Amino acid sequence: MTFTVTVHPSNKVFSCEPDQSILDAAMKAGIVLPYGCKNGACGSCKGTVSQGSVKHGPHQSSTLTPAEETAGLALFCCAYPESDLHIQVRVISMAGDLLPKKMPARIASLERVADDVMIVKLQLPANENLQFFAGQYLEFLLRDGSRRAYSMANPPHQNQQIELHMRHFPGGKFTDSLFGNAQPPTKERDIVRIEVPLGTFFLREDTTKPILLLASGTGFAPIKSIVEHIFFKRIHEQRKIVLYWGCRSKKDLYLNTLAEKWVHDYGINYVPVLSEAKPEDAWTGRTGLVHQAVMADLPDLSSYEVYACGAPVMVEAARRDFNQYCGLPTEAFFADSFISAADLAKS
Repeated sequence: MTFTVTVHPSNKVFSCEPDQSILDAAMKAGIVLPYGCKNGACGSCKGTVSQGSVKHGPHQSSTLTPAEETAGLALFCCAYPESDLHIQVRVISMAGDLLPKKMPARIASLERVADDVMIVKLQLPANENLQFFAGQYLEFLLRDGSRRAYSMANPPHQNQQIELHMRHFPGGKFTDSLFGNAQPPTKERDIVRIEVPLGTFFLREDTTKPILLLASGTGFAPIKSIVEHIFFKRIHEQRKIVLYWGCRSKKDLYLNTLAEKWVHDYGINYVPVLSEAKPEDAWTGRTGLVHQAVMADLPDLSSYEVYACGAPVMVEAARRDFNQYCGLPTEAFFADSFISAADLAKS
């Protein structure tokens, strides 16, 4: 049996099999719904089922609580139809223009920029002209069938190579080999397979609202892509740009010099924040939680668009507190939570 799914307010309609997630069926029909991890962990695909019923596959209970599910909310990446459906979720029109594809890539360079952060650059085949939106990500297709997702740090106009910022997760099947902690090690000139571009986290350019960019850790990668795209398109000349980057200690601000150069060259506001500043850091800047630093500086976010990327706990705290205490409209918060395989294993 095939079910019919009607999307509101766009009135888009597509078919979905009982064993097919609503997100997968929509994308197969060329309809792009918001999504991020596709594993029921980040909440980017959350929407409302206004008519009909669904069943959920595995997901993190904190991302969709029993109370939310009772109220009709669903995670469309892991929700399967049990009847014809009417759902409430916005359709991402731009993302449908760039459908993901699989391709090989060669590791062009590996640069260790912190104890646990590697900047990896991938060389694409000569006949590939990669197109993507600033903020999107790719997935490595591993030989055992698993996938690992990383956001692209280069802007779309610099697409000869793909730049990725990878944090080492001890025990991780991919990053252990990258950091030389597993055999065989990942090295320069190795061939990998990727699927790109993915995700609906990207800069919206159809407004003049000021832009607040919020990153934690290697969540700086897609923020870097967005910032450099802003400069290339000269968007900063029409829209105020504010960047907050939260890390544990000073050494974790692995591209702090670059961010300071943006301040000097383009006049954006940049505020680094350390949550665990150490005496050897000799840190005189901001401390604490990065989203709370934003709230102290910008108590009224009602006119802003926010782009947040990094640890799920930071993203969800910012989403909740900015909406509740700073007047940020729900639809003006765009986010990409960095969900590791270890995080998924705990769900």
